[in-house]
Amino acid sequence: MQFGIFTVSDVTTDPTTGHTPDDTERVRAILTIAQHADQAGLDVFATGEHHNPPFVASSPTTMLGYLAGTTKNITLSTATTLITTNDPVKIAEDYAMLQVISDGRMDLMMGRGNTGPVYPWFGKDIRQGINLAIENYALLRRLWEEDVVDWQGKFRTPLQGFTATPRPLDGVAPFVWHGSIRSPEIAEQAAYYGDGFFHNNIFWPMSHTKRMVQYYRQRFEHYGHGQADQAIVGLGGQFFVRRNSQDAKREFRPYFDNAPVYGHGPSMEDFTTETPLTVGSPQEIIDRYAKMREEVGDYQRQLFLIDHAGLPLKTVLEQIDILAEDIVPALRKENEAKRPAHVPSDPPSHAERVAAARAAGKVTGEHVAGEDRWTGKTAEDDAAAADAATKKGAAFGL
Repeated sequence: MQFGIFTVSDVTTDPTTGHTPDDTERVRAILTIAQHADQAGLDVFATGEHHNPPFVASSPTTMLGYLAGTTKNITLSTATTLITTNDPVKIAEDYAMLQVISDGRMDLMMGRGNTGPVYPWFGKDIRQGINLAIENYALLRRLWEEDVVDWQGKFRTPLQGFTATPRPLDGVAPFVWHGSIRSPEIAEQAAYYGDGFFHNNIFWPMSHTKRMVQYYRQRFEHYGHGQADQAIVGLGGQFFVRRNSQDAKREFRPYFDNAPVYGHGPSMEDFTTETPLTVGSPQEIIDRYAKMREEVGDYQRQLFLIDHAGLPLKTVLEQIDILAEDIVPALRKENEAKRPAHVPSDPPSHAERVAAARAAGKVTGEHVAGEDRWTGKTAEDDAAAADAATKKGAAFGL
């Protein structure tokens, strides 16, 4: 199971010091956070996409491209790529470029975002949000999977003989998650394509999350991608941790009470009861998140929001260390001990997707991300790899 962090990139005043970082300071802090997460051994760093204050992550591929060159192991992703207001041609080219630069150490999450005015800013109609998501993603798939595309739709100019460049690494498109917190149409879309479904449930009760994930699983199986329990699922989360539970509550309370999203609303106690936000000791975090699989089944990715509400950089880095050293090993051990053998533990890696595509005869060529050179393999090597990939690919619904 993958564990990581995501940022919404908010610029928020620290209520305990009065300090408000400027945009440059906040961007550089996010880069430091991602690099520290890589050094700590976390699996994923993801950034949101916003085009309005108080958020600064307006160009995810620029940020992730830089991080591809300054990190070693961590998977670089988005917590939202705006499929509705971005041109699918630009998404196809930007993320194929990131895939090449990172040598496949990336994926991305499609979403509609949570800022209504972004639609007119980019010349779109919010009333067409679902239809935009469906049409744009269908075009995006074709741009990645077909070398030459002729296309005509409702929301952009037609394409004639168009080739998006660069082509996806090894001829295999990036793995895609579809993120939604309230729209079954998006869960349906993820299931139809056999993609991952991410329910960023940081503001929602588990009963709602459970219904959305169950629906996606049922439709994943309906479309023939595998059994319902083999569908690729991710969840969001939030925590604040200190070695002593009371210290955590005392330190985090002013940040909670003044946060621009949930400040001046429900009490911290009420919010932690109704949502995944957990404030306490490492064991309290472990106990809370170990129960998630009882509600949604075995899932493959857990991301935590921990750099929000004006928390200082030093505190965020401390949170990452406790997460990596104390919380993740315990959660990984418990989840893996209970996971059935036929259920994938992680989302498919780029190398696994390439191997499965080769086994199905969909791509040719010898380079797979992670190899240092182009190599010539014997027919016996290819046959053995194809057999293994077919078995592994079946578990991912490939």
